Amino acid sequence: MDGALLLLDVDGVLNPVRRSSPRFRRFECVVEGEGFRLLLDPRHGAKLTALRRETGATLIWATTWGERANEEIGPRIGLPPLPVVPIDGDASRPPGVNLKTWHVAEYVRGRPFVWFDDDLGPADLEYLDGHPGVGEFLVVAVDPRDGLGDGHLDTARRWLTAASRLVTREGVTGEQGVDSQGIPRKPR
Repeated sequence: MDGALLLLDVDGVLNPVRRSSPRFRRFECVVEGEGFRLLLDPRHGAKLTALRRETGATLIWATTWGERANEEIGPRIGLPPLPVVPIDGDASRPPGVNLKTWHVAEYVRGRPFVWFDDDLGPADLEYLDGHPGVGEFLVVAVDPRDGLGDGHLDTARRWLTAASRLVTREGVTGEQGVDSQGIPRKPR
C-alpha cells in the first residue's frame, strides 16, 4: 500500500510492563538524567522490518520518547533510525484524547496508517475518525502487560495487504467501525 505508515509506540508496546516471555531482555538507560528500565525483545526489529518490506509501509515512531527512541530503543531491537511524529506537551486537544492522538492526526496528512499502541480509547478513535486530515487507519491495541506479539503484526499485515480494507455500516459487527474481530477501522 503506497504511502501507508506503521506507527510504533514504545512503552507498553515494545517495552511491556512485565517480562511476559524469556525472549525479552532487560536494559537500562538514562534519559535527561532519569534512569529507565526497559524490557525489549531483540527480534522485534527484524519482525517490524519484514512487515515494512512485505507491505511497503513506512515505520514511524509515535511515542513520547521522540528522537530518543532512535537512540535507546531502535539499536537494541535492530531498527535503523526512523522518522518521528513530533509530540510536545503544548497541544490543545479535547478532554479524554491522548496527547499523541492529536499529533498523529496532524502528522498523517491523509495517508493510511496502522498504529500499535496500548493507551488509546474510544475518545481517541472518535477524534481520529472525525479529523479532516485522517484517512483510513487501523489502531492495533496492544496489552501493555505482554507487549507487541505476532498476532498484532499479522493483523497489521492483513489490513495493509487486503484488497479491500473498507467496512460499511452494514458490514460491521458490534459498533460502527469495528470489524468481525473487534478491530477498529475508519469507514469511508
